[in-house]
Amino acid sequence: MDSSSKEALDIEKPPLTGSDGSSTTSEYVVDPVAERRIDLRIIPAAMIIHLLCFIDRSNIGNAKVLNRDEGDSLVQTLKISNEQYLVALMIFIVAFTIVQTPSNYMLKKFRPSRWMALMMFCWGAMTMLLAAVKNYSGLVAVRFFLGAFESGLFPGQVFILTFWYRPEERAIRIALIVACSSLGGAFGGAIAYGIGRSLNGVHGLQAWRWLFLIEGSPSCFAAILCALFFPDYPETVSWLSDEERELATQRIKGVASLGSDKITWKEAKATLMDWRLYAHYIAYISNSVSFSSNSLFAPTIVAGLGYTGLDAQLFTVPPYAIGFVVTVIVAWIADRYEARSLATCCSMIIGAISFLVEGALPPDAFKARYVFLCFALSFSFSCNAPSLSWLTANLRSTGAATLAVPLNVAFGQFGQIIGVYIYKDSEAPGFPTGHFTNAGFLFEGAIIIMSLRLFYMHKNKQLAPGERKWRL
Repeated sequence: MDSSSKEALDIEKPPLTGSDGSSTTSEYVVDPVAERRIDLRIIPAAMIIHLLCFIDRSNIGNAKVLNRDEGDSLVQTLKISNEQYLVALMIFIVAFTIVQTPSNYMLKKFRPSRWMALMMFCWGAMTMLLAAVKNYSGLVAVRFFLGAFESGLFPGQVFILTFWYRPEERAIRIALIVACSSLGGAFGGAIAYGIGRSLNGVHGLQAWRWLFLIEGSPSCFAAILCALFFPDYPETVSWLSDEERELATQRIKGVASLGSDKITWKEAKATLMDWRLYAHYIAYISNSVSFSSNSLFAPTIVAGLGYTGLDAQLFTVPPYAIGFVVTVIVAWIADRYEARSLATCCSMIIGAISFLVEGALPPDAFKARYVFLCFALSFSFSCNAPSLSWLTANLRSTGAATLAVPLNVAFGQFGQIIGVYIYKDSEAPGFPTGHFTNAGFLFEGAIIIMSLRLFYMHKNKQLAPGERKWRL
């Protein structure tokens, strides 16, 4: 690289200042061209991977009601009860919780690209294997392994971002990844609609079997691309020049981890004993209830709004599409104004109010309930990104990042287990227990978030000049 190019990299930027007035200046920055190259290499790939993961995780909700009018749904074909179906959902979460933290450690040990590629191939294979199950036992067994292989992806992706981006740069990028859950729900509903119309009975297979085959295969193929092209750490990638690699690593020193940093027992112990992190975890549990219930029961809820047959699949698309847009906008605001806790809290409150209204409306108020379903789903999804970004912004070591992120998501699985059981078929079409439970947990989460924000504000006032402040 010639001297003029090198000088172009050393563009000075104004100091980044948090909402609390803390300075986050860094001696080194990456020029806009290099930043775009990093973003284009990491974020679209991470979004696609998360999209495939969410589709393969939640498509059982579509399979449950797909072609139910013809007697060809998953539940009808396998002759399983509603209780058995719920166990199949829960066993996924059990495996997800058990394997998650070890998986994050393995990602660090064996490099992100290799470990994510292995997970992708395995969960894609498990999704395709669901098409071959013949009974309840087979369904539960395959769902267990599907949960195990998917467990490390999302916390791993958040962990990877801490190697590449400063805290104030993460929320919008986490949001673009998280928003793919909404996008996955939209795509999943549209794909299920098309498969249900055209492939039911083809070659003697029910449409739900085709659904698993078609939606699992892209993950297996994409795993190869992930192994070959997904970047690991800024200090090791070959597509950055020597100068760019140095700048990419130096700009995050003191505010983020390097991939080469080692995890120590002292860091791990300090993370496990840090009580404030458990407040973050509990708040995440509160949001995970609505995330889980919406992801798994959206087609069932929509079927209770007066839409029958394949229309129930099609009408799940708009709420998820709106959720994608809302999630990105909320995260952009959180990053732009250094207001992660406020963005999380406001999203939870709006989502809670929407669930309350939806549960209180008459069961036959189909249009109004559908509108509030769009609000409830969108804002219960949108609080994820600023919440996780806020957590990572207040982690101070590699050990903390390695443990705290997967522990946060792992604790969230307790909320996801609750979400499995709150939408009862016996309460259709109104589902009051589901809506009111989601509202209650979101209100609780908002209170915890605001309490934690006030705690950080109090701690910041006690810091000496020049000490690193807690981010809000």
